[in-house]
Amino acid sequence: MAKIQPLAAAASPSSSDDQRSQQAYTVWMKLLVFNGNGCTVYGPDGAVAFRVDNYGCRGGREVFFMDREGNSLIRIRRKGFGMFRRWEVCRCAHNGGQEEEATPWFSVRRAEKGGAAVAMHGGTGTCYTIDGCSARKSEYRVRGVDGAVVAEVARKQTPAGVVLGDDVLTLTVAPEVDHLLFLGLVVVRGLINRSL
Repeated sequence: MAKIQPLAAAASPSSSDDQRSQQAYTVWMKLLVFNGNGCTVYGPDGAVAFRVDNYGCRGGREVFFMDREGNSLIRIRRKGFGMFRRWEVCRCAHNGGQEEEATPWFSVRRAEKGGAAVAMHGGTGTCYTIDGCSARKSEYRVRGVDGAVVAEVARKQTPAGVVLGDDVLTLTVAPEVDHLLFLGLVVVRGLINRSL
């Protein structure tokens, strides 16, 4: 398997314990399979942690987010047309090699000012917002209902200060949230901008 070098955690002396325990993932918006459409996610240790494949053409209607063994963790489906387009995300459960069951988890739709709104299944309204879903920007933030940043995506930068290409991103996630949810949001944002 491919492995990348993780960045050393550099915390400033004024950082709180929460900031030091944040996890950073590297998201490469390319699939390791030749001529595939999807992306590869590297964990904090530098090893491949997850992969995304849509088993079809770029911008397909259905995408699978899998662990390194190829087990589907979440399924993302595009629904609706035009301004009513939304992305439905389901969590997959494995029952001993049989057919996978998918439980509705959350949905994402475009919002005002180039953003997106995230609503949990069975919830009452928006619980997260994505600032900056513009195709021209690689950097964006995910905010909770209270406006606090819970995840941030930026172009990856090497320890020497070299900024890598637009397709290599760093996802920094707060420690108290479900990391799989925010990794799924990165994939949905790629689908919104047709980069997957």
